[in-house]
Amino acid sequence: MRLRSILTTIFASILLISTTAPASADAAKPGQSMTHMKTAAGVASTLEAAGVILYVQGGATAAVIGENLSSASSQVVFHIPVTANKAGVQHVGSNIIFFNTANNQFLTLKNPVIDLAKGVVSATVPQAGNAKVDVLTITNASTAKPKVTNDKKAKQRTTAYTGATLILAPGVAATIASVLGLPAGSLPDGLAFGTADVTLYSKLK
Repeated sequence: MRLRSILTTIFASILLISTTAPASADAAKPGQSMTHMKTAAGVASTLEAAGVILYVQGGATAAVIGENLSSASSQVVFHIPVTANKAGVQHVGSNIIFFNTANNQFLTLKNPVIDLAKGVVSATVPQAGNAKVDVLTITNASTAKPKVTNDKKAKQRTTAYTGATLILAPGVAATIASVLGLPAGSLPDGLAFGTADVTLYSKLK
């Protein structure tokens, strides 16, 4: 009960921070961007039932939508500052963590890279020998069309992708369960993880 109370306090604090202190990457500057990622309803409660919480660390914030993590309709929302690079959109210094409160085991998705051309989100996984792994599949990447806004006064272009649908890449669910010490089959392969919106800022020539 004490652990659950502590976790509730942590998430309440995260929610307060995310709603009162805007992330610096929200400032419109060329080379910067922001990803808003929202888990699908049911993911948070499925993980919570297994004693696993999902959060971010580094330059990112998180919040919970819904009554609590165990609610079937609850969702976790991430606000992640990112930097564009040639490979895609890289979340430098922002990691997604799966943490098992029962045994203190955790899985880190370090510096995820969104690649719309390949339709994947890859990340470095320290618990897998720092291998770079495709962790999420973007199911609608081929049909994603950005909304482009040009601000001639600020000499800036904003490119926004909305509603990217994310599922766990093949084999990732089993890897998460194994690293966290969960029973085999705890998470279904290809689990619908959520959606993401990505906004990129660039110079307008």
